[in-house]
Amino acid sequence: MNENIQKQIRRLGNKEYTARLRKYFKTGKGEYGEGDRFLGIQVPVLRKIAKKYRKISISQVSELVKSQFHEERLFSLLVLVEFFKRANDKDKKIIYTTYLTNTKFINNWDLVDASAGHIVGAYLLTRDKKPIYLLARSKNIWERRISIMSTSYFIKHNRFVDTLSIAEMLLGDEEDLIHKAVGWMLREIGKRDLELEERFLGKHYKSMPRTMLRYAIEKFPKEKRKIYLKGEL
Repeated sequence: MNENIQKQIRRLGNKEYTARLRKYFKTGKGEYGEGDRFLGIQVPVLRKIAKKYRKISISQVSELVKSQFHEERLFSLLVLVEFFKRANDKDKKIIYTTYLTNTKFINNWDLVDASAGHIVGAYLLTRDKKPIYLLARSKNIWERRISIMSTSYFIKHNRFVDTLSIAEMLLGDEEDLIHKAVGWMLREIGKRDLELEERFLGKHYKSMPRTMLRYAIEKFPKEKRKIYLKGEL
């Protein structure tokens, strides 16, 4: 079955688009996506195929997540998300465990963002949050991004404590992609509880990375953004 899926996916590849993706996802030497390989397929196309293969097994998907090609890894994660939405508690645990067992293959920001909240966040919503705190301490940038992006699901359910706690843990992170993710999640909190976001910013805005702050205050009125950026609050 996997061979048939891979054949269908690979037939859709576009070499010209592949070159653009390699540049966009920073696959050059020393960049965060170094060495990643692309087929050149747009995300909406992969989503459509993922919905078609809703009935393949979790074990089949877990093999595809190890693919050398970025789009096949993304496809496998999109399928897991679809599985999770309809799964019973037993299968949700299997999907969640499969996901965390394969984090080394979830190795770019789009792969994380398309899946972490829908699987890790959804599974842990009513459970012990310790796993995402462990991920936040990981030396692996993508596991740290999984940690903060998983909380997007909590935010949608108006639960903000873990997002703020992990954001605080990641304030000193050296990676720009973590700064962006944390700022984004703070902004999402602000859409639901602006006062809470501003209390957090009031405590940390002078010391947090500039990119993180910019993302967090992106929807603020222009004059208020200037106040934060100038450190004049």
